[in-house]
Amino acid sequence: MSAVPAGPPAERLAGSEDSGPTVLRMVLGAQLRRLRVAAGVTRGAAGYEIRCSHTKISRMELGQVSFKKRDVADLLTLYGIVDDGERETILSLAARANERGWWHSFADLMPGWFEVYVGLEEAASVIRCYEAQYIPGLLQSEDYARAVIRAGYPLAAPDEIERRVRLRMNRTRLVHSPEPPRIWAVIDEAAVRRLPGGRAVMRAQLEHLLTLCRLPHVTVQIVPFDRGGPTAAGPFTILRFAEPALPDIVYLEQLTGAAYLDKREDLDAYATVVDRLCVQALTPSRTIGFLKRMMEGL
Repeated sequence: MSAVPAGPPAERLAGSEDSGPTVLRMVLGAQLRRLRVAAGVTRGAAGYEIRCSHTKISRMELGQVSFKKRDVADLLTLYGIVDDGERETILSLAARANERGWWHSFADLMPGWFEVYVGLEEAASVIRCYEAQYIPGLLQSEDYARAVIRAGYPLAAPDEIERRVRLRMNRTRLVHSPEPPRIWAVIDEAAVRRLPGGRAVMRAQLEHLLTLCRLPHVTVQIVPFDRGGPTAAGPFTILRFAEPALPDIVYLEQLTGAAYLDKREDLDAYATVVDRLCVQALTPSRTIGFLKRMMEGL
């Protein structure tokens, strides 16, 4: 299993005009890597040219750091890129890649590994996920999110709780954006049986989930208890991007960190698991009936 805690490799990325800053850094890093390799320049030589280590060059090429215009210009010169139009295109991309996403104002609440995920989530065209404990974050109502966050941060001050709620609600706006991603969520029955915040909060959450199920780009399936044991060992998310050369990413979150997987064998394994879960789960239409019955019982 290929785990990349600081962010996913970017060797197969393609250019994009609309992606958020996280993906733009990956795109730019991949372009610089291709130019370096084509010019036959080592990472060490590139680092020497801009007064840094080969490790810094590696991090730049993986899109893990911001870019200084002077450094990018010097690297382009080293790589033999002298055409003014080509240089300006890449330098303009560097400027956009350094722009901060909306989530920057919440950076004090997010570890770096999760900030990377929020940027990737914003840029994804398809989001497939499996959840066993709670309703997926993008599909949560405000009161339900507040209850879950309070449970997860029992010592946090009220103002911090509210900022964390705002962060999550800002993420959910993606569902109603002009060009939303395709969202396909498979949820274990345990997640909809759990009642964070009490019955009224959960009833409102189920009503919210039913409303989202009516959206053409949202699919929800429940895996009921009577369909056997869980196929997956834990929750995971598969992100797919509109950029043809950008690899799918499997996101696995743990208590104190996360892993981003992009090796073909890992992607195939998780795609197989989510496909099996979809077969094991209730169909989307039967899921709607299941959720309605649950609401009636609360």
